[in-house]
Amino acid sequence: MRGLVEFIAKALVDHPEAVRVRQVEGERSIVIEVTVAPDDVGKIIGKQGRIVNALRTVVKAAAVRTGKRVTVEILQ
Repeated sequence: MRGLVEFIAKALVDHPEAVRVRQVEGERSIVIEVTVAPDDVGKIIGKQGRIVNALRTVVKAAAVRTGKRVTVEILQ
């Protein structure tokens, strides 16, 4: 899951070397924290949050096999 988010995030931003993805696993959930360069925050969120919502949808679809709830958070 972490690799998928990292791959997509690096493709979206101008500074792919600044992308950091951290996966925190709980008993029933997984939180994926994405940190990008300050200039790229808008690109990863998109207009009205459309890009980040699409990213969340893709991750949720990929997480069906794990049986855990997955959340993607963009950290600043």
